[in-house]
Amino acid sequence: MGIIGGFFPNIVESASTAKVASGLAFDAMTASLLFTPLELRGTTLPNRIVMSPMCQYSARDGMADDWHLVHLGSRAVGGAGSVMVEATAVAPDGRISPGCLGLWSEQHIAPLARIARFIEQQGAVPAIQLAHAGRKGSCRPSWAGAAALSQDEGGWPLVSASAIAFSAKSPLPRAADADDIALWVGAFAAAARRAVDAGFRIIEIHAAHGYLIHQFLSPLANRRDDAYGGSFENRTRLLRRIVFAVRHALPVDVPLLVRISATDWAPNGWDLTQSALLAAALKRDGVDLIDVSSGGLLPDAAIAVSPSYQVPLSRHIRCAARMPTGAVGLITETAQAEAILQERSADLVFLGRELLREPYWPVKAQIELGLVPRVPVQYLASRRPRAS
Repeated sequence: MGIIGGFFPNIVESASTAKVASGLAFDAMTASLLFTPLELRGTTLPNRIVMSPMCQYSARDGMADDWHLVHLGSRAVGGAGSVMVEATAVAPDGRISPGCLGLWSEQHIAPLARIARFIEQQGAVPAIQLAHAGRKGSCRPSWAGAAALSQDEGGWPLVSASAIAFSAKSPLPRAADADDIALWVGAFAAAARRAVDAGFRIIEIHAAHGYLIHQFLSPLANRRDDAYGGSFENRTRLLRRIVFAVRHALPVDVPLLVRISATDWAPNGWDLTQSALLAAALKRDGVDLIDVSSGGLLPDAAIAVSPSYQVPLSRHIRCAARMPTGAVGLITETAQAEAILQERSADLVFLGRELLREPYWPVKAQIELGLVPRVPVQYLASRRPRAS
């Protein structure tokens, strides 16, 4: 597959002491879980490191280009077990910005297939996150301030669970009607089929970070009085309809993940108790793993951010729902990632910004764990000779 168990002698010589130097407290009888394969349905991840989906705001008309190929491909070369493509819109008005990727047409398949093929050639599992931004759409990219676009600037009307704006500076969305909901369910299912045609072997539904599905889940954004508002059952109805449609659109051996915000970090909002109940329901509906994040619904939520601050959320959901979870959020160190798995707080660790800083983080982690690092055959020429 292009990645082999090759080694650099100088790296292997230092690996035996790296475990101690990095603060890892595992003895010779404790195997690393970080580099243990994980099977989800018919797909086996070679290790437990997943590149988290991170928007690049670099597409035109939703089309992936060379930037996406190199950006995502380099993390596959770097040894991640799975590389997940950023939030990919299921409809044009589901984008966060005009630069977001899309999968609302057959034309989007070929450039994404090129990326999925390369990721798989490097021994990683290609994955993709499907999304709709709802009231958080029609914005400039993050590096340009993320302000709302006017109609003259190419912006589009927003739709949400209720006519409640994201912030005082955000446009007011209209409340979705039955036709909107039917279109969204169909759009997610159609995009999932296209993703499989493009070669992706893991599909994730984005129900977190204040985007459309999260807007239906949280009572802070959902004030509806119909079958999609009010009770827990009603507020989760859209997500469960989408999950049902996507699961039936996928081959039986393709894993389905859902990313949720386990809490809004705000009174009377979506919380951890509801998240655990939702996870248990989604498990029955055919979801294979919950990717546990938090926040994003409110612009001013007070969040005490620190290393591994979301890991307790993953641990709670994993235990309460008795299903696999992924942990994400300020996971930067090898010992930290290994401990999350050893403590059974998660089954996968999702790395975001840390993989932007260090595409070869998995190689570094293998060295620190005293393992022989897997490197591309093309890079074996960089081996240093042993000292005589």
